[in-house]
Amino acid sequence: MMKIDISKPIYTNEEAARKHLEKLRWPENISCPFCTKHEKVKPTTMKNKPSAKNPNPKPLKGYYHCGACRVRFTVRTGTIYERSHIPLHKWVLATQLLCSSKKGMSAHQLHRMLGMTYKTAWFMAHRIREAMMNTSPSPIGGKGESVQADETYFGRKDVIKKYTKYGRPTHSGKMSVVALVSNGKSKAFHVESANLQAITEILKNNVRPETELHTDESYLYKRIGKEFAAHKTVRHASGEYKRNGAHTNNVENYFSIFKRGMTGVYQRCSERHLQRYLNEFDFRYSNRDINDFERSDKALRQAEGKRLTYKATKSKSAA
Repeated sequence: MMKIDISKPIYTNEEAARKHLEKLRWPENISCPFCTKHEKVKPTTMKNKPSAKNPNPKPLKGYYHCGACRVRFTVRTGTIYERSHIPLHKWVLATQLLCSSKKGMSAHQLHRMLGMTYKTAWFMAHRIREAMMNTSPSPIGGKGESVQADETYFGRKDVIKKYTKYGRPTHSGKMSVVALVSNGKSKAFHVESANLQAITEILKNNVRPETELHTDESYLYKRIGKEFAAHKTVRHASGEYKRNGAHTNNVENYFSIFKRGMTGVYQRCSERHLQRYLNEFDFRYSNRDINDFERSDKALRQAEGKRLTYKATKSKSAA
C-alpha cells in the first residue's frame, strides 16, 4: 500500500502545488473558466503594488489571459480556493489528510499540523467537504441489484424539545440520518425527522424501482417497499441478521464508521453542517476501492464550481 510522503513538493512548494492543480483541472489545454475557450489563452505576468516592505515586488506566476473574453484568471478562479490567502500547497496537503483519514480529521488537528488559526482550518475543512460533494447524483440500484436502507439517530439537535425520564434526548431530540448502501457506494441524508414521509421521498428519488430493497423490520419501509422489485427484511429484535440473502450489515457498517468519526474525531457538530459531514463520509466510503492519492486527486478535481462564502465565526460547530 502506498504511503503519504508529506515531503513531496506538491505538499511543501507553491509552484509544484499550482502545477499539480493545473494538471488535474486542465489535463489537455488550459481553458478560460469564464468562456471555456482555450485557443487564445496565454500566460501573463502580474505584480503586487510596491510597498515599504517590498519596494520591488517579483512577478507573480500562474496567471493567464484569455484573448476571447479579455479576462485574467488562475487555477484558483471558480474553485473553493478562490479569494483564499491560504497557499495552494497547504490546500493540497489538507485535502490529502482528509481523504486519507478513515474517520476524518478535526479542524484542531489541521490547525496544529498546517500552522494556521483554528478558524481558518475550520473553514478550510468545510470547503474541502464541499468539494467532496457529488453535484450530479444518479439513482442507485437496478435490475438484479439490491439496496440496503436504514436510519439512525445520534448527537443532539440544536433545539431539543423532549427528554426521557433519565434526562437524555428522545429520538425527536437527536439528529436523524437516513443512509442507502449499494455495491460499495453510499448515500446519506440528514432529515429533520426520519418519518414515513421523509424516507419515502428519499427512496423514490434515489433508488431505481427495479431494485431489491433490504431493510430491518421497521414499519417505515413496509408501504414504500411495495414499489420496488422486492422488499426483504430481517428482524433485529429477534436476533436475526440475515435471511434469504437479505441483510443490512453494510449500511450498519457505514453508520459505525460515521458515528466513530463524529464522536471520536469531530466530537460536536451543529445540525446546520451535518449534511456536509455526511458528504465527507460518503466520499471516502464510496471511493475506498482506490488508494489515498487517487482519492485526494478526485477531490481536488471536484473543487471547481463550488464556493462557500459564509464566515466561520458564525458557526457553533467545534470541529
